[in-house]
Amino acid sequence: MARICELTGRAPRKGSIIWRSGKPKKQGGIGTHITAITKRRFLPNLQRVKAVINGEVRYVRVSTRALKKGLVTKAPKRNWKPAEAGKA
Repeated sequence: MARICELTGRAPRKGSIIWRSGKPKKQGGIGTHITAITKRRFLPNLQRVKAVINGEVRYVRVSTRALKKGLVTKAPKRNWKPAEAGKA
């Protein structure tokens, strides 16, 4: 399943981890140096929520930014009660 927000289209982005060695000049060293750069992915913070879409309730995967912006109308709570077994 793709890690994409169904409302905003936010998807994983590329980045890199930078490895440094050495003591910073501020702390009395001769400075830090980059020793390696490796690739990494920044994943969107996706949540699975029940939302009303086109009049029907279904689960969607949306980013927390979409939730904070109010782009999602959450589904109302169900309030049905099971039928009692004693009554016929």
